[in-house]
Amino acid sequence: MGTTQLESVPEPKYWHLKTVLSEALDSEFTVGEILPNERDLAARFGVARATLRQALEQLELEGRLQRRRGVGTTGAPPRMGVAVGNDQQVWPGTGDDAWQAVDCTLATPPAVVATALETARDRAVHIVRRSRVSHGQPVAAELLYIPVTSVPDLTAIDTPSEAARARAVLRELQRLELEGQDRAVELGSARADDARELDRLPGAPVLVVTTRFFAGGRTAALSVATYRADTCRLTFGASGGVEIHHGPERQAS
Repeated sequence: MGTTQLESVPEPKYWHLKTVLSEALDSEFTVGEILPNERDLAARFGVARATLRQALEQLELEGRLQRRRGVGTTGAPPRMGVAVGNDQQVWPGTGDDAWQAVDCTLATPPAVVATALETARDRAVHIVRRSRVSHGQPVAAELLYIPVTSVPDLTAIDTPSEAARARAVLRELQRLELEGQDRAVELGSARADDARELDRLPGAPVLVVTTRFFAGGRTAALSVATYRADTCRLTFGASGGVEIHHGPERQAS
């Protein structure tokens, strides 16, 4: 069998270096440990600093490294699994939900959200903002849109704004009988607000998970969660368990 043109192209030097560095991360460095500076790493592996930077950028994109101004380059923690199985039918904020409530406002939603909620475009809804942190770093931000009709008794609750009110809205939502939910996932780019919350640059790759929650024959809430693509991975399966993959070994939790 003849060799194709693609097969005859030699492996780029930075790509080979990326493999070598990845093996070093597994054997020599721990999560959060600061790596030597670029000059020392380039000298160790006998490559130009430009080649080294390409390899480091690729490892950062793959979630193996974190590079922060004023800190340096460190080994990254395992990617957080984002379970997308449909067997876990629960309201947001139920049980051991890893999300933290940030605040809650009453405002008109984007037109596409109003359409999904089947509400008038000029009708305000509760917008709960939540965040998710793993190993001390932000990995996801969520906007949860809840029509006023889904939490009709909320006006009787004397609770302040921000996180306390967000939790109160979620408690009221959980009084409804959840009939089901559906979920869609797409690759996107971080908007300015998302980038600020996730400690990334605008335009950085993100995973956008949109979940609709159904109760009373209608959409009772809509979640739009934005995950850092460099720290998260999707998991599938009937069990809905979170699978973490970092390096050659896999472990489930």
